[in-house]
Amino acid sequence: MKIFFSELLTYTHQCHQALIQAMHAHADRLSPRAVEIWNHILNGHHVWNHRILQQPPAFHIWEIHDPHDYARIEQDNHQTTWQILDRFDLHQPITYRNSAGEAYENLVQDILFHVINHATYHRGQIAMEFRKSGIEPLKSDYILYRR
Repeated sequence: MKIFFSELLTYTHQCHQALIQAMHAHADRLSPRAVEIWNHILNGHHVWNHRILQQPPAFHIWEIHDPHDYARIEQDNHQTTWQILDRFDLHQPITYRNSAGEAYENLVQDILFHVINHATYHRGQIAMEFRKSGIEPLKSDYILYRR
């Protein structure tokens, strides 16, 4: 299962790198909503990593970052998740509090899958925002990545 997660994390990382390049290339045409959603992806990944590690996050979920920091934050998220994948048993339960302060417990594998699925969902929203702004959306389907 760790091999499958490593493939999904690599796919997600490559999609994010391409998205960062596209956002920089079309910065003058990006909708505020696309920027907001992208930052939410970055922040969500960061927050979930920190929940697994039982550490307080440095970012809140809707924080907006300087575009020059996107690549660094994304790389930090990616590297941290790789360390989690290496160090944690996928079936290990993680107890955490959500942003409303409610306590929950989920397995590491469920949290990692959520991080990947969350990013994919929101990249789809960004693709719609790109199209509305006259920007060609990235081709980021997983099956295209695997070909």
